[in-house]
Amino acid sequence: MTQNKTQPTGASVEDFITAITPDRRRKDAKTLNTLFSKLTGFKPQLWGPSIIGYGRYHYCYETGREGDFLATGFSPRKSALSIYILPGYQNYGDVLARLGKHKTGVSCLYINKLDDVNLDVLAALIQTGLKDLNKIWPVQPT
Repeated sequence: MTQNKTQPTGASVEDFITAITPDRRRKDAKTLNTLFSKLTGFKPQLWGPSIIGYGRYHYCYETGREGDFLATGFSPRKSALSIYILPGYQNYGDVLARLGKHKTGVSCLYINKLDDVNLDVLAALIQTGLKDLNKIWPVQPT
């Protein structure tokens, strides 16, 4: 069976955030790290080279594929901040309508800068996504 390409690395989250450029992206990453840590109560963990995850879950699909993955998190990519809500965004249209400027993928929310969104709405989205994921697969602390 194949493993997920994205695995926890054990690298320092603080060192990773400190090295982020430009300054605005680093500032937004620090704000998100504080927000996710406070909302989840989980210690941040670096997954792969650039995803900061909070919590983890074990999944098992009907196909037999199974593995572990971060429960929620973000990546301060050069083009945008990627916010990961693992149940996906298809059922959160009402919340997304109040969020502010953003784009979505299947399980990713793309934000150019935190100043473009309402952080209270983002916090509610993170909490709802984590709660919904826990209904499908139990979320464990990191």
